[in-house]
Amino acid sequence: MAKARINITSTSIPELNQICGDIKDIAKSTKTKISGPIPLPTQILKHTTRKSPCGDGKASFDKFEMRIHKRLIDLADNERALRMVMRVPIPKDVDIEIELIE
Repeated sequence: MAKARINITSTSIPELNQICGDIKDIAKSTKTKISGPIPLPTQILKHTTRKSPCGDGKASFDKFEMRIHKRLIDLADNERALRMVMRVPIPKDVDIEIELIE
């Protein structure tokens, strides 16, 4: 049985949850079997920089981090549901990958 695997990544949790909710509503309205959203481990990107631009003085550092949150949704192979998922408005900082799996 074929299914569509949807990978959703974002730095913003509310926007990520909104997209997941929209996909769940589509699955419910088309009576398509859905499993997920499954939260995957958060990727944390850390970057440390020196505060002083010239290198003289006190050795103090700034630490920055960016968190990338991920969700995984498996959707049964229903052409109507997939077309509706592709029409969902996606914010600019949310990435979606749809992969068909046999």
